[in-house]
Amino acid sequence: MESPSSNPTPDILVFGSRADRHAVEEGLVFAPKFDEHGLIPAIATDVASGAVLMVAYMNEESLRETLRRGEAVYYSRSRKTLWHKGGSSGHVQVVREILVDCDQDALVLKVDQKGPGCCHVGYTGCFFRGVPFGADLPETTPDNPLPLHLTEAGKAYDPKAVYG
Repeated sequence: MESPSSNPTPDILVFGSRADRHAVEEGLVFAPKFDEHGLIPAIATDVASGAVLMVAYMNEESLRETLRRGEAVYYSRSRKTLWHKGGSSGHVQVVREILVDCDQDALVLKVDQKGPGCCHVGYTGCFFRGVPFGADLPETTPDNPLPLHLTEAGKAYDPKAVYG
């Protein structure tokens, strides 16, 4: 697999039409479906381990920028702006593969996560807590709600040192 920066990127990236459902679901033309807010969910996984690192959203501009740059660029719903992952921390996500689901309304980015982690609170990934289910469900009350458990031994880095 070539590195993301080894090929020049085209000036114009044209996505396919979504008019033909069969073509969207089984064809070989990229026709992403953005929701009513202009967003598409993007799940970042570690290319080596397969671990889910984070879930974010892309708008058309951030998706195009990710395709051009070869590094993950998301759309921040809270800040309403593009967000180059690792732009301030240095913990960039080098994209190694992008997958699209059958109806092209969700993406999986297989990334090489640079730095100790991608979670803004200091963990390797954003999914550092588990939810009990089935036989492991404890009794709960309004004063004792359903607890979470840590799935990572500890933080991978100090977010205060990275983000201030």
